[in-house]
Amino acid sequence: MKKENIVFILMVMALMLIPELGAASVESSLMGMQMKLTRVILPVLSVIGIAWAAFSFITGHENAKKHILYAVLGSALGFGAQAIVDFISQTVQ
Repeated sequence: MKKENIVFILMVMALMLIPELGAASVESSLMGMQMKLTRVILPVLSVIGIAWAAFSFITGHENAKKHILYAVLGSALGFGAQAIVDFISQTVQ
């Protein structure tokens, strides 16, 4: 069986088993993904990055200053991601 056929069959089965997927619009799905990404995943990754940079600094790693810089920049993007998305969407409209 071709790979495309298997994927199609799995998609049809998923739509039968989970009818909410069939009724979901693309926009609501993307908004849900955006909310999950900007409010959960990015801040968690930011905190992990800062903790990793702090551990690197404490252990005396030679690139610790770069790690801290990258962690701070990543945190600024992670925590400010929702504001960035809102600003871009308001600019486009």
